[in-house]
Amino acid sequence: MSTVQTKETVIALLGQPNSGKSTLFNGLTGLRQHVGNWPGKTVEQKEGYFTRGGVKYTVADLPGTYSLSANSDEEIITRDYIAGGKADVVVILADASQLERSLFMLADFAGIETTAVLLLNLMDVAQEQGKIVDAQVLEKKLGIPVVPFSATDVKHYDGFYTALDRALSERKTLRTDALAERYRKLEGFTQLEAMMPTQGMGDYAPLWLAAKVMEGDAPVTARVEELLAKEDRAKFRQLACAVKDGALHTGQCKFDWIDSLLDRAVSGKKRFEGLSKFDRLATSKRWGKPLAVAIILLGLIASFIPAAPFMIVGSMLPSLLTPGLTAGLTAIGAPQFVIGLICDVGVNALYFAISMIGFVFGITLVFGFIEEIGYMARISYVFDNTMAKLGLQGKAIMPFLVSFGCTIGGAAGTRVIDNWGQRILTIALAWAVPCAATWAIVPMISSVFFGVWAPLVIVGIFLVALLHMWLTSKVFGRQLVKEEDRTGIIMELPPYHRPKWGNLLRYVFGRTKDVLIRALKVILLISLIFWLLSYSSDGDVTASVIYKIGAAIEPVTRIFGLSWQTFLAFISSAVSKEAALGVLSSLYAGTGTIFASTVGAAGQAANLGEILVANISPAEALAFIFAVTFNIPCVVAVASTYNETHSAKWTVRIAIYYICVALLMSFVVYHVAALFL
Repeated sequence: MSTVQTKETVIALLGQPNSGKSTLFNGLTGLRQHVGNWPGKTVEQKEGYFTRGGVKYTVADLPGTYSLSANSDEEIITRDYIAGGKADVVVILADASQLERSLFMLADFAGIETTAVLLLNLMDVAQEQGKIVDAQVLEKKLGIPVVPFSATDVKHYDGFYTALDRALSERKTLRTDALAERYRKLEGFTQLEAMMPTQGMGDYAPLWLAAKVMEGDAPVTARVEELLAKEDRAKFRQLACAVKDGALHTGQCKFDWIDSLLDRAVSGKKRFEGLSKFDRLATSKRWGKPLAVAIILLGLIASFIPAAPFMIVGSMLPSLLTPGLTAGLTAIGAPQFVIGLICDVGVNALYFAISMIGFVFGITLVFGFIEEIGYMARISYVFDNTMAKLGLQGKAIMPFLVSFGCTIGGAAGTRVIDNWGQRILTIALAWAVPCAATWAIVPMISSVFFGVWAPLVIVGIFLVALLHMWLTSKVFGRQLVKEEDRTGIIMELPPYHRPKWGNLLRYVFGRTKDVLIRALKVILLISLIFWLLSYSSDGDVTASVIYKIGAAIEPVTRIFGLSWQTFLAFISSAVSKEAALGVLSSLYAGTGTIFASTVGAAGQAANLGEILVANISPAEALAFIFAVTFNIPCVVAVASTYNETHSAKWTVRIAIYYICVALLMSFVVYHVAALFL
């Protein structure tokens, strides 16, 4: 290396959405990364590291934004991180196939005096379009290293590393003289620039500050005014208020500057072929939505293929591990309580976690592929108007449809939504979509109690689910999605890409590992609680704590139209939907234990239908169906929700909301049904 580094080097990745930031981040850091929230903010913070030449480099993947104005928390966090001196070098990514648009971030960065590198990503796509980009010409005009690049080609990052070494050694900042010349032709700009702090503000140069004041950037304007002498503040306010359409004028200056940069730097003409037959179909008003739904459903089915090995391995664990562990622990004289704790709680929790995590792996792989090739943008486009009615963007349709198969996958699928608030709202609504596990129990109970009228119960569930989603969007929407974020999207459809499987698999395994670790913690905790409550030394259900508690609280559970047995089955359904029938079987027919019915594949009584009809009224059965259907999906879905939101507060808030709504629904359904059944 050309420079001796005595401390950890911090690299900040800056770029617009879909510029390739996340691809570069994953390529550099692999699985050595963690995700959280910026302190005090509901915005995702991604950091990772890599080691090269004995030096550790920390990489911060800053939120993807279209500019550095104060239009959102993401933009404010991004610019303050850069100008606050936290990064040794800022790597700015631009889409080489659409430089006229993607260099706007570079223009908005101009005037921030931080060491920078410009990466011209997607050079392979630009070449396919017939464009030739001369990086040397751009570098001469900008004064910083400029690198032709393809973030998906991990084996050829040498150009990036060389530019990084140069940037850290030379410490060059972006040249702004040509842009400043254009700014100073604007009426009032020179006077505003003269009033800026001489040394700027942090790494914000006077030029950048004056441009943001002209654009009406409230935080910058307020901060500058605080730094001025009292006698200058009135004049400053007068100058700032006199500016009309400042953002429009500075924006035009930036685009003119970009045009001057690209002059003699880009040659060749884009081979425009218009939309392909597939794209005309994919974006049409009539066929775009049915095609998107069909592809998503096919993707959902396909996701079970890579999920199958996980499910098979998970299902084999109890039979492989439990006998050996039981024999070994018995041989050393371990108490029966300890044996049960390890073999029941430990092994069954591991089996449950690995089996369920297969859905996350399959969904992330299949829908990561769909996004990687460029089709996800088409889905977002055709469903944007529909989803906007719920305060969401078009991409939200994918998690909703995936949740019909598995809510865990639906939560994981919100990764494609770049707005944190919309991501949480999408998950909150996706919990209302009945998953496949729900359909393993609802048809059985419906047919037992209502016979030929059972289809009406199914229709009722779908109608209630739609109403539930609409009401939930009203309850949480205002807190999570600002009014200004509820507008339709204006987007340029990205070209289709060949997927880079190595990069995609690194991302998939990283996401799966994170969810597995968090899910296992949740499942172990819940399993331990259920095991302790349902434990009895002789295996008699009636001797367990949970049986005694259930019998004692029946006066309360009856308010919701549930006996204590159906109420315990409702509680168990929060661990897994399939648990509901197993728990009812153990309580009414004495088959197995409550714990085994909840986390394992416990058997059910052969005549369970007859037993349920003899002990449960039709009104209670209907209330139970709706309570279980709209309860928390499962503990792994809760863990997946936390993994995507990085907010314990919102995860708990959504969970409590669903439990309360499910019980309220049970109350209403029971008392209405009791009038007719």
